[in-house]
Amino acid sequence: MAETVTRVYGLQFGLLCLSSFLFFASFNMIIPELPDYLTSLGGAEYKGLIISLFTLTAGLSRPFSGKLADKIGRIPVMVVGGLVCIIAGFIYPLTGSVAAFLLLRFLHGFSTGFTPTGTAAYVADVIPLQRRGEAMGLLGLSGSLGMAAGPALGGAIANQFSMDTMFYASSFAAFLSVAVLVRMHETLDNPHRFRMGLLSISRKEIFEPRVVSPSVVMLFSTFSFGTVLTIIPDFSEFLGIQNKGLFFTSFTLSSLAIRFLAGRASDKYGRINVLRVSNGLLTIAMVLIGFCVSATQLLLAGALFGVAVGMNSPTVFAWTIDLSHESHRGRAMATMYIALEAGIGLGALCSGWLYSNEADNFPIVFWVAAACAAVSFLYLLLFVKNRKVQLG
Repeated sequence: MAETVTRVYGLQFGLLCLSSFLFFASFNMIIPELPDYLTSLGGAEYKGLIISLFTLTAGLSRPFSGKLADKIGRIPVMVVGGLVCIIAGFIYPLTGSVAAFLLLRFLHGFSTGFTPTGTAAYVADVIPLQRRGEAMGLLGLSGSLGMAAGPALGGAIANQFSMDTMFYASSFAAFLSVAVLVRMHETLDNPHRFRMGLLSISRKEIFEPRVVSPSVVMLFSTFSFGTVLTIIPDFSEFLGIQNKGLFFTSFTLSSLAIRFLAGRASDKYGRINVLRVSNGLLTIAMVLIGFCVSATQLLLAGALFGVAVGMNSPTVFAWTIDLSHESHRGRAMATMYIALEAGIGLGALCSGWLYSNEADNFPIVFWVAAACAAVSFLYLLLFVKNRKVQLG
């Protein structure tokens, strides 16, 4: 596996980053326009479910994707997620009711329940321990580029052409992400053939106790992300920003450079030190967003939010891999991802409920998210000791 590879970053890692870029661009392309789309179907009061249903399915599927990644291989698990995105993009234009739309959002969540699990396990296979934080930063950089390009491109396509065209473009990006995977080599030793029995999950296969601490941090820090995904499109419109994808572009672009630097810093100075800084910045960013009264202020606060997310994400991923056992990497990543999906889903659900389509409620929504980020910061400060990566 990874230990026999002479170069740290070769063609396989490059293809993985390209596939990740296309995958994240695919499903993020449609997010800024979905609240208006749901409203046009008569479901304005269900905006909080747009993200929460998506993340619910992703979380429910994590134990299965983690087990399959450890049994049949990393690449097949990644392919499944991409295929779900391809199919979903063609079905969105056919949803003529609120119920059909929400059902599709639920099913679409299988995509992120599978692909990122296989991707993270693949990185753990091909990158040595002492470069893991750096590698997760580079992989996160690729995903962030997709998250930046997706909303802006999706908004432009929807404004210039139509919502249906935007959905089809999302499918095409997902197709390209799967096509890239065909050129990659499987890294799991002696993968099993798929059989239905592998879908039977025992209790011990759902949770990996080794990664409790990074999962707690992920849970409370991603509450803010669920809030942003759900509320920012309406908040942007309230502040007079025509392209609702601009905030997402602002925060994602600001996270690009910091991801690589944060990954290297966590390799050198320890995961916990970096996470304390990132969660402190996340708390401040959410407080500032709640005070925004102009488009410029929102985009600047979004940039700070991006710096915090850019530092947090690759570091938590690397920390999770550090703590996981080699034979259970898929399960460990699945456990952490369940926490991620739970955080995003709860953030989306609670923010939608607090907002209730009342503009006066915008500040309190973002400040509740800030409080959750503060919990993560205090947990890291008071209950987790910093340890540098130990090579062995």
